[in-house]
Amino acid sequence: MARAVLTPERPTRAGAELADEAGSVQVTVSALAGRFDIKVASLYSHVTSSQNLRTRIALVALEELAGRVAAALAGRAGADALVAFADARCDYAREHPGRYDAAQRGLDPETAAASAGVRHARMTRAILRGYDLSEPDRTHAVRMLGSVFHGSVSLETAGGFSHTGVDSQASWLWILDGLDALRGTGARRDRQRAAPPDALRNAAHPRIRTTRTS
Repeated sequence: MARAVLTPERPTRAGAELADEAGSVQVTVSALAGRFDIKVASLYSHVTSSQNLRTRIALVALEELAGRVAAALAGRAGADALVAFADARCDYAREHPGRYDAAQRGLDPETAAASAGVRHARMTRAILRGYDLSEPDRTHAVRMLGSVFHGSVSLETAGGFSHTGVDSQASWLWILDGLDALRGTGARRDRQRAAPPDALRNAAHPRIRTTRTS
């Protein structure tokens, strides 16, 4: 049987497929060599190490996911953009679990700066423009969205939502409704920051009024 002719891209694509099939931790140069039916040494002209291979898969996943999210966001704003953004991310994670997992791994600063991860950050901030958030609340919101989306899809794919009769999609829509409530959070926080300390205490504890002695 003729052996596969390797191009620089083929090991990365094959590794991404292997990640989806077996999990990203199973992606090694040795496993990939077996997939191509070649010796490990033959791969080293294209892949320097298993870590290098996983990094390349992460970059492919970030690029694929950025393209999908951008297409989903086209022409949308506010709550519609939030839902489209969230659905695109989670759908990709369900369809490509290994690639998605690889994309969550840390990259060195130089590689991260040149990756599609920068596009993800920009798109996340773009959907938040429809919400009344200023800094540092906008950064808090970016981190919250990433945490909620990743946590939800990770629990779902691990079977964490299969123990009750409540449909996981119903929970997902409930979560997105809750996140959309951020729309009024910024204005409230700005008023709180501008208010004197006594007013903040009274707002937080309406039954406890601050009294002043002259």
